[in-house]
Amino acid sequence: MSRRLQPVVLGGDIGAYSLARTFHEAFGVRSVVISGASTGLVRHSRILDHVVEPGIDDPEAIVARLHAVARQHADADLVVVASADWLVGTLVANADRLTDRYVVPYVGQALFDRLTDKEEFGALCAELGIAHPTTVVHDVASSGEPDTSGLTFPVIAKAASSAAYHDAEFEGKKKVFTVGTRAELVGLLKRVHDGGYRGAFIIQDYIPGDDSGMRILTCYSDAQGKVRFSAFGHVLLEEHAPGALGNPAGIITELQPDVVDQARRLLEHVGWTGFANFDLKYDPRDGRYVFFELNPRLGRSNFYITAAGTNAVKFYVHEHLQGLDPDPRAVLGPRAPVNGDGALDGEHLYTVLPGALLLRYLFDPRLRGRARRLLMTRKATNPLWYRHEWDPRRVAYLLVAQVNHFRKYARHYPVADARKLWEAGR
Repeated sequence: MSRRLQPVVLGGDIGAYSLARTFHEAFGVRSVVISGASTGLVRHSRILDHVVEPGIDDPEAIVARLHAVARQHADADLVVVASADWLVGTLVANADRLTDRYVVPYVGQALFDRLTDKEEFGALCAELGIAHPTTVVHDVASSGEPDTSGLTFPVIAKAASSAAYHDAEFEGKKKVFTVGTRAELVGLLKRVHDGGYRGAFIIQDYIPGDDSGMRILTCYSDAQGKVRFSAFGHVLLEEHAPGALGNPAGIITELQPDVVDQARRLLEHVGWTGFANFDLKYDPRDGRYVFFELNPRLGRSNFYITAAGTNAVKFYVHEHLQGLDPDPRAVLGPRAPVNGDGALDGEHLYTVLPGALLLRYLFDPRLRGRARRLLMTRKATNPLWYRHEWDPRRVAYLLVAQVNHFRKYARHYPVADARKLWEAGR
């Protein structure tokens, strides 16, 4: 780079903070983090400069704010990233207004729309022979009732477009719903419609098992659409508070080349570039890994990659700013735990929870043993606890937040309920 690096991150959640920390670890730089409100996750941080943009839901306000930040950093090479699909969507839709000053490391509008639409993603999986849940697509705007004759309740229900769903408001809103009966489903779709969402809603086969059946995969594709790096993780436990439901709260990294090969086939088929993050689940009924969706970015739990020794954002800088070939060894260094196929090859535990709480929800003895060993040998990382962050106000906030996790899980996901799900998936 001929000039200094200035990362800009849109979002105020743990994913945004994790991106700022990843840039700080890699390059020693303070990111500018832009969010709609001051959150405890980014407040009182010494590794970022926080900017509140009240109009974060307005693309024009975001573009104007980014132009203002660019003027304040006229001597810098700027890269802008986001921690949520709808914010990535804003960057993609307005890339032509930003790229005179910013690197915007995302795909174009057509590919973004195609792969982030869960209906389109399902069709692509079917075309390529990649495992995907049995799915019914319901047009919410029609106000009719879905045809669920090919499904058995309970089912999973979620918006086809998470970006469009962001603006919907209704009581009990969640990212993903587990629906027990058809009557419950019809009532949910009415609330979704009345809340302003007019897109498609995906209704899918429910795969038995608890959170430990979930998997996560992140891939990086170069500018020619070739997958160069992958990081697979076994999810241990997800978050269960309504606003964060379904986000991984604990992950152990591991190898799963067959799954990576399927993702590579999909990404290279469509010519994807940059990072793609997949949600999957192991189906105990047939032993397959089922692909649910693609997120067009580094995910909310992106720090699982960096914590394991492969700093993710180095790919942005190496290829997009320095113009170099993103060979994983060249990007990450000769000692990085990456095998010859560009896959993260090392075991590390990522968790946002106290270790005791995480272990409480691991009912499989082998998985519990792996997690305990990594905790005991200090091969575990919480992205929010960083040695450069020592402001006492932030430390106090994090301590209270850790204690509150026990209360939230007891309320939203009792251990007895979790054990029943685990037993059902055995």
